[in-house]
Amino acid sequence: MQITGMLHGARLLQFVGFPATEVLGPAASEDEIKSLIDRHGQIFIKPVFKGGIGKKGKAGLLGRARDLKTALAEKERLYFVEHTVGHLRAKANGVTFEAGVPAQHEVYFSITDSTRFRAPTMTLTHMGGMEIEEVDKRHVAMVPFDPLTGLKAFVVANALSEIGAPKEIISPLVQQLPKLWELFHDFGMTTLELNPIRLREDSKGRLTPVACDFKCGFDRDDPRWVRLGLPAHLFAADYSDFEQEINQLRTHQGQSDVYVINDQGTILAPTFGGGANSLVTEMLGDAAIISSDFGGNPPYEKMKEVARICFRHWLKQSNVLFIIGGKSNNTDIYETLRAMADALREHFSAHGPTPLYVVLGRGGPNLVRGMAALRDACDQIGLPYRLFGFDSDISQVIDFAKQADAWMRDGGRAQVAARLGLAPAAGV
Repeated sequence: MQITGMLHGARLLQFVGFPATEVLGPAASEDEIKSLIDRHGQIFIKPVFKGGIGKKGKAGLLGRARDLKTALAEKERLYFVEHTVGHLRAKANGVTFEAGVPAQHEVYFSITDSTRFRAPTMTLTHMGGMEIEEVDKRHVAMVPFDPLTGLKAFVVANALSEIGAPKEIISPLVQQLPKLWELFHDFGMTTLELNPIRLREDSKGRLTPVACDFKCGFDRDDPRWVRLGLPAHLFAADYSDFEQEINQLRTHQGQSDVYVINDQGTILAPTFGGGANSLVTEMLGDAAIISSDFGGNPPYEKMKEVARICFRHWLKQSNVLFIIGGKSNNTDIYETLRAMADALREHFSAHGPTPLYVVLGRGGPNLVRGMAALRDACDQIGLPYRLFGFDSDISQVIDFAKQADAWMRDGGRAQVAARLGLAPAAGV
């Protein structure tokens, strides 16, 4: 669950009174856009993407305008622009018009739940406006702090002093940055990033930090984010029917984060856990149809409905159903696999059989019972399968899924089809 950009970011910052640049949404009229230009001299036009995707500036997806004609031309260029970063693909649906903020100083600020420090951690530099990885480490402060006391002003002051920040920006930042801990903590965020924060000078020479870009992520299992009243569709990575259906199932228990990587792929990989998701997505490459995280101990009914939607949209083109995750601590593996096994039986009953190789790699409570449920379903349907337990190397399990996909392409699909009593068909 991620939000990027000032369209919603500016509204979230209002909850804690943090200054933000003036923003108009996609529905802004020409008069409103012209008025924004007249007040600020320059505006930026940015595409609006669902979910989170970065490196828009480096891809040239940032328009600047000092007059209405240029602003409208940039709106036309960016309104439905497509953007690709690695395996992520996104299509814009609208633009924002954001007031330019003249400033001599730009600051990067973020709060994250750090696995390194096992504590919330502030990252801060006075060399903002660029990727944090590109900043000299001498100018970057990374400071863990106690969540019970929160982000105190002295923590910010000490960090800025240690990295040699200009003295004139320290006091304004010390006054404003601690507010962001309230936003982070009170609404169940896992990360919050403002880059850049520009230090705007008023007529008396006083500096005010102004947020000019926004990014945050929420903990799906923390219900406090619901209090923000954000629309459910905001967290869909795209507008496909599949993703919208899955997103409707988001509840307090069990995650349902998914986006389509390659709608021509041949491995359907329902994945459990963020770490497993990253590795699976990277190793499967273009063969993967979706990238997903269905962990968080989903109940039987929810998991069965998730599987039903996945099967209805993708099973026909799949060579491999690859159910994969790490060793869980609290997810009932039996309930998860029983739900998926029942959904698989019902799909074959309703839509007819399809050639498929089932691969499982999982660990956690009630694993053996869950494996037995999936095994029984595969035996009943007549599908080949291979089940791996908690003691298997996940990278080797992923390699086996790729080998199974290659075998299905090289004649295996026809063999499975014959076993199911289907007419021979060309490999997918």
